[in-house]
Amino acid sequence: MAKVVEAALGTIAGLLLSALLAMVLVSVVLRYAFHTGFIGVEELCIWLHVALIAAAAPLGLDGPLAMRMDLLSRRLPERWRFAAADTFSIVAGLVFLFGGREIVALLGGISPALGLPEWIRFGFLGASGLMVIVLLALQRLSQGRGLCLTASFMAGTAIYLAVPLLSVDTGLPASLFLVVVAGLGLLSAAPLPHAFLAAAYVAIAFGGGLPEPAIVSTTVAGMSKFLLLAIPFFLLAGGLLTASGAAGRLVRFAETLVGHRRAGLAQTTLLTSVFFSGASGSSVANAAFGASTFFPELVRKGYAPQRAGAIVAATSVLDNVIPPSIAFLLLAAATHLSVGSLLVGGFFAGGLMALCLAFAIHFSAGKPDGGPRASAAERRQALAAALPALGLGIIVVAGIRFGIVTTTEAAAVAATYTLLLSLAASGRPVSVFATFRQAAVEAAAIGLLIGTAAPFAFLLALDDIAGLVSRCVSMLGGGAFAVLLLSNLVLLAAGLVLDIGAAILLLGPILLPAAVAAGIDPVQFGVIVVVNLMIHGLTPPIGILVYVVSGITRVSPTALFGAVLPYLAALLFALFVLCAFALLS
Repeated sequence: MAKVVEAALGTIAGLLLSALLAMVLVSVVLRYAFHTGFIGVEELCIWLHVALIAAAAPLGLDGPLAMRMDLLSRRLPERWRFAAADTFSIVAGLVFLFGGREIVALLGGISPALGLPEWIRFGFLGASGLMVIVLLALQRLSQGRGLCLTASFMAGTAIYLAVPLLSVDTGLPASLFLVVVAGLGLLSAAPLPHAFLAAAYVAIAFGGGLPEPAIVSTTVAGMSKFLLLAIPFFLLAGGLLTASGAAGRLVRFAETLVGHRRAGLAQTTLLTSVFFSGASGSSVANAAFGASTFFPELVRKGYAPQRAGAIVAATSVLDNVIPPSIAFLLLAAATHLSVGSLLVGGFFAGGLMALCLAFAIHFSAGKPDGGPRASAAERRQALAAALPALGLGIIVVAGIRFGIVTTTEAAAVAATYTLLLSLAASGRPVSVFATFRQAAVEAAAIGLLIGTAAPFAFLLALDDIAGLVSRCVSMLGGGAFAVLLLSNLVLLAAGLVLDIGAAILLLGPILLPAAVAAGIDPVQFGVIVVVNLMIHGLTPPIGILVYVVSGITRVSPTALFGAVLPYLAALLFALFVLCAFALLS
């Protein structure tokens, strides 16, 4: 039964993504070809995006999309492994369900652009909360964990009912308890968005400034931005690029350029990642692609499995730095920095990181494995075949930078372009829709994280955490060097325990004002934030890129964390150079 529900929710999410892509694309065509458009199309897209997140959010209960930190829970008996984590999920589901219902009952008004009741948008999350609880129950029952489910449900319900009745005055800021509860959620392996939501709810008992309906409305407001529609479109473009075979042509072109060098196959892996970054914007997608494409060949060429996996994981970092980058979209949404300027900065940072990784690969290679040098004719032929994929990233960034299209429209154009490539290559709409479904589910997980981070960030702002950071900077001298030093230390520490997207959403708005006050260019600082946090895709205990590669290759995460150290050092050196450049410019 759980599989049937999951398939239905995934199908709904895929259809919603298809509708969103069609509406944005039609809007672009009408505006540029006919100088007209539909009234309210942007607001309708936002509403459908919220519906997409609500439909697919329950699918993030298990698997990589749950963003669990399970270092402690994996030591528990299998039957009780997620008992505490499920308690957080139950609380989160109840907050969505009853908080959403309360908003629906209280909220009046009609959307002037759509002519629809405003409560509908909030009702989506109420229904999603119910589905989280239902699907969690079905999954645990199918796994034979009925007793664990009963314990989790009783504990979660008790917490939910107790919080409104408690008023604990400790004299301490509510954000302290917010962070503590969220930390307990992380340690118990709760899905990260559920830990954020449950923490915001429990903070009510300690004087938190957001009642239950306000938590839900703030969550909806956090995900109700037209810019965020670019995320599912870029994820879709990356998936379709692989499905169309264009990614394979990128590999062949990279091989003709560097395949003859020392550690030629590893260098090809790196250069392919650089090329793939121009279309995907998702490091996780590139890690999965590299693990399935390059890992077997690297091992066959004599690389130790852990070294081969480490190369794939390390080179995948570039996808969220070289434009188009989902990480930069998140930062722009959180701080209102210019997306175009951030993407241009990402070109420089990504090139520097790639150069540092190339040196690390060259000097850490156990033995040279370069093949014969490709002829000029072979390179021209490979370039011609790869041009459709190579031009995609340039078109997207140029369109955004020169104001031809918005970021969301550029992402929609990219997705449509790769859709046509995929249909021309396979001619099978069914397989293409599977890519739509996967992109929608991944985008929903990111969208839910963005939404649930909003009340968390709001409560931190109420307690003036940004002011605390500014005071700490003043104690260190208040200059640009002090800001960069403190910011990098905070980011390096946060990246060890927070998902990359969550850290960007929470810390970007807190650290940026101090950087601007110290005279640091805000775009350069934004690039440093993203690079710093992307490096944590390789560090324990979160290390999402390492876990993705481990899951596909079956190499132990512990072995991968050890093998990735030379490449981690290269990336940290690149971060140092970026910070030095920011200080000197």
